[in-house]
Amino acid sequence: MFEYTGSIHMHSRFSDGSGTVEEIGNYAGESELDFAILTDHNTLKAKEKGFEKWFGNTMLIVGYEVNDNKNQNHYLVLDLDEVVGTFDKLPDGDLGNRLSAKEYVKAINDKGGFGFLAHPDEKRCHLPEHPPYPWTAWDCEDFNGIEIWNHMSEWAEGLNDSNKLQRFIHPLKSIIAPPEETLRKWDDLNKKRKVVALGGVDAHAHKHSVMGFDFEIFPYKVLFKSIRTHVLVQKEIVKGDKKNFESDKKQILDALRNGNSFIVNNYHGSGKGFRFVAEYEGVNYSMGDEIKFDPEKNKKIILRTFVPESGLIRLIHNGKKVDELTGLEGIWDSDEKGSYRIEVWKANKGWIFSNHIRVV
Repeated sequence: MFEYTGSIHMHSRFSDGSGTVEEIGNYAGESELDFAILTDHNTLKAKEKGFEKWFGNTMLIVGYEVNDNKNQNHYLVLDLDEVVGTFDKLPDGDLGNRLSAKEYVKAINDKGGFGFLAHPDEKRCHLPEHPPYPWTAWDCEDFNGIEIWNHMSEWAEGLNDSNKLQRFIHPLKSIIAPPEETLRKWDDLNKKRKVVALGGVDAHAHKHSVMGFDFEIFPYKVLFKSIRTHVLVQKEIVKGDKKNFESDKKQILDALRNGNSFIVNNYHGSGKGFRFVAEYEGVNYSMGDEIKFDPEKNKKIILRTFVPESGLIRLIHNGKKVDELTGLEGIWDSDEKGSYRIEVWKANKGWIFSNHIRVV
């Protein structure tokens, strides 16, 4: 399989970001990203104006971020050519009330799109102009995935008066790991059905004044060095190939939809080359796959992971750590059903988080 790395969840001047799409695309190209996914609030203007294209060797893909009437339940929407679920359009053409989260998730699925709960457990309170936007519609049962790691959310959660200046100056150093609450919910969801994960930066490049100094927090080019999502696809993508843009884009989106992916804090190393695989009855499986397990055959599942640099490797089964070792690889066997994933840590900071391999 071929591996490509991207940055997901960012905003331009078409919503509440400070940069143009052209600037964002060029920054992504300079950052050696294979792809970047723009998710402006409630609009696909960037797509409509022709910005979904190659910027150097970086493919810019355009999705959007939808929310409800209370500006809660933000949802990152991918693989649609129209904005679905943002508004309930009235017969005279006026825009009526926004749909509920449950309604827009269903509408998006019905149109063939898919999406991820954005920053689902936000509680930040130190920046009044940027309140939290948590996911509260847990009665919705057909969302596709969850953003388990969001740079802006984690940065803001730990912000206080004593560390504010340092966090503005060094926005990458303060990122530790996905919230335990979010990981727990994600693991619990996977006990019942497949729910895939991605990591996002939530880049806006907001301008702020702190202690008399003007700062641009979360600059695009800086955050492109932060949390990335790596995808595994079947066919090689030729960089800058306009002819195959749509089929190559589909490969990336399908990998995200299926969970053939893993999340990396690039600040601690690129993570490229990481793998988490399984073998059962002569068939190989990878992240995002499901294994049909038959206990009567008395054959075990072999789980393997490979890490590009030595780290603390944890095997997680149904949300519980079942083994931990330091090195470049791990191998285990199991005859238990459930969801398996890998975490890799460096110096007590999260580095790599795989999607699950589910055994059903």
